[in-house]
Amino acid sequence: MRVLILGGNGFIGSNLIAQLVSADHKVRIYDRNSLQFNEKLLNVEYLKGDLDERSSVLQALQGIDVVFHLISSSTPTTSNISPSKDVKDNLVKTIGLLECMKEVGISKIIFLSSGGTIYGNSDKDQISEDHPLNPICSYGIVKLAVEKYLMMYQRLYDFEPMILRISNPYGPCQSKIGIQGLISTLLFKAISNEQVEIWGDGEVVRDYIFINDVVDACLNAMELGSTEILNIGSGVGKSINQILKIVEEITHSKLNVKYSKRRDFDVKKVVLDIRKAEKVLNWTPKIGLKDGIRIHYDWLRSL
Repeated sequence: MRVLILGGNGFIGSNLIAQLVSADHKVRIYDRNSLQFNEKLLNVEYLKGDLDERSSVLQALQGIDVVFHLISSSTPTTSNISPSKDVKDNLVKTIGLLECMKEVGISKIIFLSSGGTIYGNSDKDQISEDHPLNPICSYGIVKLAVEKYLMMYQRLYDFEPMILRISNPYGPCQSKIGIQGLISTLLFKAISNEQVEIWGDGEVVRDYIFINDVVDACLNAMELGSTEILNIGSGVGKSINQILKIVEEITHSKLNVKYSKRRDFDVKKVVLDIRKAEKVLNWTPKIGLKDGIRIHYDWLRSL
């Protein structure tokens, strides 16, 4: 299959490429950023550009069977700084992409949405795909809007969107430190012996999933000939404080933690119900949290 990965030089894309190539798919990358951690693969085509560059997008779509849309220029932390920019960069540009796909005649697209923000606050132990959608940050609102446009194009133009609501992925090729990715940041802080800042009391609960399991779900979704909206996570919730203890155990260190005032856009608890994905994709996460964090830690130390 001929695959285009939009944002293929990022964290998820870098891991996805390797598996697609090993499965003998023909891969093309379209990204405005360069590779961060891996070397370019000889049998992968790399194109540079942004989603609002219509001629470049049309060129990237030529001869493609399926599109993976991994691009996001914002995070839950940054999206509220300028909601209008978030809408312009992520929603408007995605609509332009869909118009280009319609023009070229490509209907299959796999969109990585946000299982961590799209539902908003909930008192459920696990959140299924039919849970009310009440995101509380611009990042989640825009992800939901993209989902709605994908379903509109499905109804009007026979698109075949596959929407994967990813929880909190972590693993090799994730940035060593930044504004998104708790586990990667904690591991890097442990290695560099730097202070860790936690927003709130550390009792925020999230669903963490190792990157290899995310990639497996993406590969299975690519082979599915139907439109679905699926949660992709571990189905297990852990608080930030629990993650801190696991990281200290694996790194054999004591983290210097500073607790700051909680942020209003942080959802208190999100644990995904993944039973639909397990059934539809014939998929289940294989890497446990401690094993995944240990693999991630070993990768960071190898850099």
